[in-house]
Amino acid sequence: MSPALDTAYIPPRDREEVVRNAVWKSMVAIDIDHGPAAEDINVRLGLSAVGPIKICSARATAVRMRRTERLAREDEEPAVSLGVQMTGSSMVVQNGRECLLGPGDCVVYESIAPYMLLFDEGVDHRFIRFPRAVLALPDRLLRDITAVPLGSGNPVARLAFTYFSQLAVSDELHQDAHADTVVEPSVGLLRAVLTSQYGDSGLARGPLEATLSLRITQYIRSHLADPGLSAAQIAAAHGISVRHLYAVLSRSGISLGDWIRTRRLTECRRELAGPDGRLRTIAAIGRSWGFVDATHFSKVFKRTFGISPRAWRDQNHPRSRT
Repeated sequence: MSPALDTAYIPPRDREEVVRNAVWKSMVAIDIDHGPAAEDINVRLGLSAVGPIKICSARATAVRMRRTERLAREDEEPAVSLGVQMTGSSMVVQNGRECLLGPGDCVVYESIAPYMLLFDEGVDHRFIRFPRAVLALPDRLLRDITAVPLGSGNPVARLAFTYFSQLAVSDELHQDAHADTVVEPSVGLLRAVLTSQYGDSGLARGPLEATLSLRITQYIRSHLADPGLSAAQIAAAHGISVRHLYAVLSRSGISLGDWIRTRRLTECRRELAGPDGRLRTIAAIGRSWGFVDATHFSKVFKRTFGISPRAWRDQNHPRSRT
């Protein structure tokens, strides 16, 4: 994967903020504490996605990352992250467990509970983030398997290490022509790893109930900017009735209108806080994500996040810095 961010080209005073913004926007909201002084921070990130699966390939100087209780509570789309340790060592702490990783080890952790990632010797790691719903696994299994090393004692995990370490850095597999073909195998392989580690491989052999829901949510994500996006359009694109569409989403705990609005608002919030947040008007950013009425956009943004779009942008881009 070609690096999307390299701090070698960023002034030292801006490195921490740039890294934080990139991680928050592309992967997960998390507090980041760099070990070295600003001038010695060295971070190279490759950022991409395969359908709904988000990918980060990272090499960096020492860092500690913490998902706080507040951030976990505010999670808008629960996710399960797979960590793949390439070289060196790291530690994952979640649910009262500490997991020490060495080269060739994998681990999973959930976004809905606090966790810590410790890379005191530096980072050489792949981070692969799956929407929790697409794994279609019991809550208890996921809680019990977090911060547990998945490595040499599990042959399925060894296979997964090779597969995901390559998936994370293969630009060709991230292109539209190939991305759609690897989403379901990737989900299926992670399910196999987790269920075999848990001791119930029968769960992996069962039908992947989230397949249709996954394809539907992928479609919605790719059409969020379409102000005319509707249940009828989504159902027709998948050859099902509107009634069937609502039933499928309901089984995944998704309310269609709320889900679309939340994702649109999240994209607006990220864009307003991003480095180009002041290059367009607030109304234009809202329109670009399907909000045709600027007044309505401001009202639902404030109702959802407790702050107006303008105040959110000013908080992230104080005028004194522009």
